[in-house]
Amino acid sequence: MVIRVDGGKGRKDRYVMLSPVLLDILRSCWRTARPKEWLFPGDLPGQPITALAVDAACRKARSQSTITKPVMPHALRHAFAVHLLEGGTDLRTIQLLLGHRNLSTTARYLHLATNKVYATASPLDSLPAAPCSVADPIPIPA
Repeated sequence: MVIRVDGGKGRKDRYVMLSPVLLDILRSCWRTARPKEWLFPGDLPGQPITALAVDAACRKARSQSTITKPVMPHALRHAFAVHLLEGGTDLRTIQLLLGHRNLSTTARYLHLATNKVYATASPLDSLPAAPCSVADPIPIPA
């Protein structure tokens, strides 16, 4: 249940998960179209759909909707990463799925998932409450 992405963003190859729901949709598309070479063919015979064609499809979808912000394929990538992060997926797994070489690149998505940060309990919350008073200052080592 994985898809191999050949030459994706940054011309990197990687594997991503294949949703059973998406697999059903792709199978339905294949049964309807019965393509000879590509499920998503390009304008040129024998070639797959291009990045420019995907970008044009995003622009067309936006124009037919009430969305006011620009819709670009890269926004879908960001949304994918943020949804994974908010769903509890660890940053290392997201890094592998996005094909990032450095974890710091993936960490940029953290600022987009602030509700995940707010919902995370601090490990200090599990400490037993101890009475504290000004009369009993905490010693600070010299």
